[in-house]
Amino acid sequence: MTTLTCRAIVFDMDGTLVDSTAVVERIWGDFAAEHELDVVELLAFAHGRQTHDTVRRFLPRLPEGEARALTDGLQAVEAGARDGTVEIPGAAAFLATLPGDRVALVTSANHDLARSRMAEAGVPWPALVLASEQVAVGKPAPDGYLLAAELLGVDPADVVVFEDAAAGLEAARASGASVVVVGDHDGPAADGLPRVSGYEDVSVSVRDDGTLELTLP
Repeated sequence: MTTLTCRAIVFDMDGTLVDSTAVVERIWGDFAAEHELDVVELLAFAHGRQTHDTVRRFLPRLPEGEARALTDGLQAVEAGARDGTVEIPGAAAFLATLPGDRVALVTSANHDLARSRMAEAGVPWPALVLASEQVAVGKPAPDGYLLAAELLGVDPADVVVFEDAAAGLEAARASGASVVVVGDHDGPAADGLPRVSGYEDVSVSVRDDGTLELTLP
């Protein structure tokens, strides 16, 4: 077992609290086919990043206004996809055990898409959510996690972040937080980090001084 102490816990969403792989691969697959792009390369880049960053990466000559419109359209399609998004095992129950004022969600999705996916998976909506609208520079930059720590009133070093993708893991590590890998990502960004496949065997307790103690299997 691994024990971590912190004053706040911050989660990514896709791949960390909810599994939207089926939806993401279908929609980005259609996008890749329409624009004659390599879908494998596109998906490898897109995972964990803001949609607009992916559009700009693969369609760099597209005028900014058109890129924004395309981004909005993709996110609207994703938000309307009501099938194929499920809870990461134990996520909802684990969130219910946490003090609400010590928890945040930092996601590369926009607010509407995040709401849709969390609701579809049956995972509760935290009091503090930072979606792409609130984070100008997305993952792998640490901005979202640094802002979450600031709004929670804690030092980033006193935060534990749960993340699944390379971009998010890089962002969390760069923020100075402790990081837990969710799932099977095994790239350099995950080196040396504790790992869980879900939350069914993860527990939390509150010490007398208010510190949170996380126990990982």
